[in-house]
Amino acid sequence: MGAASSKLEKALGDQFPEGERYFGLENFGNTCYCNSVLQALYFCVPFREQLLEYYSSHEIGADAEDNLLTCLADLFTQINLQKKKTGVIAPKRFVQRLKKQNELFRSYMHQDAHEFLNFLLNELVDILEKEDQAAKKEGGTSSPSEKTVNGPKNPQANGVQKEPLVTWVHKNFQGILTNETRCLRCETVTARDEAFFDLSLDIEQNSSITSCLKNFSSTETLNAEDKFFCDKCCSLQEAQKRMKIKKPPHILVIHLKRFKYIEQLGRYKKLSYRVVFPLELKLSNTVEDADSEYSLFAVVVHVGSGPNHGHYVSLVKSHNHWLFFDDENVEMIDESAVQTFFGSAQEYSSNTDHGYILFYESLCANKS
Repeated sequence: MGAASSKLEKALGDQFPEGERYFGLENFGNTCYCNSVLQALYFCVPFREQLLEYYSSHEIGADAEDNLLTCLADLFTQINLQKKKTGVIAPKRFVQRLKKQNELFRSYMHQDAHEFLNFLLNELVDILEKEDQAAKKEGGTSSPSEKTVNGPKNPQANGVQKEPLVTWVHKNFQGILTNETRCLRCETVTARDEAFFDLSLDIEQNSSITSCLKNFSSTETLNAEDKFFCDKCCSLQEAQKRMKIKKPPHILVIHLKRFKYIEQLGRYKKLSYRVVFPLELKLSNTVEDADSEYSLFAVVVHVGSGPNHGHYVSLVKSHNHWLFFDDENVEMIDESAVQTFFGSAQEYSSNTDHGYILFYESLCANKS
């Protein structure tokens, strides 16, 4: 790997970003699903900065009990403090903790990167909430990075709830969807808000993220057996339902539903469909009709023809350079290479490297 590292340093030359580190992650037997997501999160700069700040402001002693947050903060700090600019790090402590925490990730079978990302973000939130409650019990105050002053109030879905804590994980990844249902008899609109950390989109052959988002927000008619109970009419009525994005997140994570259950086969099949994802994305299906602009900074790629085997790699944009992370290996790629991961226009193709999870950062966040 030394040769590959120095090759990357030579490729970047005097353009190597000041203070940045590009480290591959060792694979502990089918842990590529974990490595690819960790690389995407490391290059999600606002998230990384909050995690490094958490590590430095919490004295994590050797005798303190590990959790996924301390292990992740430790790993990111290790990478950040490396004297060398490139190399390989073994995320052993993190992987051990992950397997201890969740039996789903204990086997050496092929795991799903999206399931891992979802589990990790929710687990980090749980840990931060528990720490905040413990701090309040001790009569202290929670650290500034965890207080609600840092973020918007969480929407109240049904009636009055206790004010939830808005952690820095929420601040980065949480958006709000609103589910609008319009009764076709009395025209009353019922809106229900729900929070999300990522959007899972159905995909079609030769489509784009924009068209997938339009389908996600398209109007659906509820009739026959699916009628809606309208509180105003006090009866089941035909209605129209649609999803809109009420509050777009700072970091928009889009999961392409490439694994579909096929009834006739009695199993899941990978959809290798070609779905174009732009480097710059405009979100138009928002409640306020103003477009939200985003820039692509990471892609987790699934390599392989089926759902139960294969490999994960990630593409990352850092300081205007695109990098390719494949476990221990890191190399520079040209921006034009990103489009080779859109998918296949024909069902049977030798190319099995397909974009699976996309990470976009809000341009508004950068401007503010």
